[in-house]
Amino acid sequence: MRVIKDEDLLMAVLNSAPVVDGKPTDQLDDSTGSELLSWFGGTGTEAERLHLRRTRGALQSMVREEDDAVEHLDLVVSKAALLPEVTSDGIQWQLNAPSDERLGVRTVMAWSHVMEELPGRLRACANIECNLFLIDHSRPGTAKWCSMALCGNRMKARTHARRTRGS
Repeated sequence: MRVIKDEDLLMAVLNSAPVVDGKPTDQLDDSTGSELLSWFGGTGTEAERLHLRRTRGALQSMVREEDDAVEHLDLVVSKAALLPEVTSDGIQWQLNAPSDERLGVRTVMAWSHVMEELPGRLRACANIECNLFLIDHSRPGTAKWCSMALCGNRMKARTHARRTRGS
């Protein structure tokens, strides 16, 4: 099992509650959520959705440094184990976790991997009206927005307007 492959899962879960037209949404509730769960090998059950919502909330709080959600994340992974499987290519690690909790565990594992390999690069979008997250893979590590085309341009336009009004 290669945790780095789950970076896409981490970002999909973190960004599954976007603000659309000024209103918070939850993509885990609709057909988009079913597609997301299916894409990453989930069960699609309501129990899995609930587990992912709780995991998402705890991870979002950790990334934003709003509160310490370590206890909740510890509960997410408490029933999981990585089991070795010997193959002709060497040892492969297989995740053993309840089926409705597997995606949540994989998401927490991916978060841990990103925090270890790219410290300080997982962050919330700098646009306070946005509820999305990014992993900054840029060389200088200065990315601020989930999307330069959307939030970056909006924030730069607001800053310019404030400066123009102030002079």
